[in-house]
Amino acid sequence: MDWKNSHIDALLEQALTEDQAAGDTTTELTIDPGLRATGSILARQEMTVCGLGAVPRILEIFARLDRRAPAQTRFEVISHPEIFDGVRVHEGQVLAVIRHNARALLSCERVILNLMQHLSGIATRTRQYVDAIEGTGARVLDTRKTIPGLRVLEKYAVACGGGTNHRLDLASGILIKNNHISLGGGLPAVLTSALERRKKGQRVQVEARSAAELEEALKYGAEAILLDNMTPRQVKKSVERIRQYTRGKAAIPIEASGGIVLESIRAYAEAGVDFISVGALTHSAQAADISMRIAAETA
Repeated sequence: MDWKNSHIDALLEQALTEDQAAGDTTTELTIDPGLRATGSILARQEMTVCGLGAVPRILEIFARLDRRAPAQTRFEVISHPEIFDGVRVHEGQVLAVIRHNARALLSCERVILNLMQHLSGIATRTRQYVDAIEGTGARVLDTRKTIPGLRVLEKYAVACGGGTNHRLDLASGILIKNNHISLGGGLPAVLTSALERRKKGQRVQVEARSAAELEEALKYGAEAILLDNMTPRQVKKSVERIRQYTRGKAAIPIEASGGIVLESIRAYAEAGVDFISVGALTHSAQAADISMRIAAETA
C-alpha cells in the first residue's frame, strides 16, 4: 500500500479534520506543550494486523495541520521486523511504539486506533474465511459492499487477510446482473452488446440464479459465471454442467455468491467453484480490539 498516495492522503487528512485533531481543546489546556511521551499500540486479541503503515502518515499530516507547535513534527515509530500488515499476532503483543510530543499522541490517538481497528477487523475476518477453505483450491473474494470513501483501504485489508480483490469499481469489470437483463431487453441482447462493445481485455461475467438462467448464459457466450443465492448442492450441479459445457473449450471461471457465511463457505468451496465472494468481509467485520498506552518519557 502506498500510504502517500494522494487519495489515501486525502482520506487521512479528512479523518484528522473531522476529529478536529489540531484543535484538541482538552489536550491544549491540560498538557505541557514540551512534554514528550511514548505510545504503545497493543493487540488485545488474536488478530491479523492491518493499518500499521498509516501511523507515521497520520502523524505527518497532523504536523502539517497543527500550526501551533512545529516541535511536534519530530517523532519516531518503531515496530518489530516480524510485525507488519498481514501478520497474525497474539493478545498482548505490542504492534508499534511511537515516540512523540505528548500533545500530538493524544490528539492523533483516536484516528490511529479507529483506522487500525477497522482494517485489522476486516483482515482478521478475511483470514478466518480463507482458513476455512484451505486446501480446496477456491479463493475468497471481496465485494463492493464497502463504506463509501474507504474502499481502497478496505480492499487492502482483505488482501492482508489472504483474500483476493474483486473489481474495484463499476469501471473495472463487466458483471451482468438480473437488473441489467430485465432493463436491457433480456440476456441475449445485453450479453451480445457487452461482448461486442467491451474494451480490449475485459471479460464478461453473467449472474445466474437458476439452472435455466445458467443455460441461457452459456448459450449466448458468457465468459465467466456468478452463481448467486444457490445452495451448495445447486452450485455443485451448476459447476458440473459448466465443466461439461466447456469440455474441450477454454475454462469458464465460476464464482459463488449470496448469503455465504463462515459456517457454510467450505461446502461451497468443495462444490468446485473457483471463487467465493463474501460481502460480510467488509460490511460486517467486527473492529479488532486495539489500544494505545501512553506514558510520559523520563529524562
